[in-house]
Amino acid sequence: MSTLEKRRLYWTTNLRIVLGLLALWFLASYGAAILFADELDAIRIGGFKLGFWMGQQGSIVIFLLIVITYIFLMNRLDREHDVHED
Repeated sequence: MSTLEKRRLYWTTNLRIVLGLLALWFLASYGAAILFADELDAIRIGGFKLGFWMGQQGSIVIFLLIVITYIFLMNRLDREHDVHED
């Protein structure tokens, strides 16, 4: 595999990771907190409706999990393509 092919593979994998995590972020923040809030309100967490909780707390928690997942996946991708910094 040539250097150019390796770079393209790295970049396409990177884009897939980013786009996948952005889609998850969109579903969590916009979808769960706004679009599906009425349906989620039937479920309660700690006495609060799930739609409200997702808008206030859940989206932040999910965003932090997305950041941690991104770090893990990119470190693994960097090691696979031998471009890691450690």
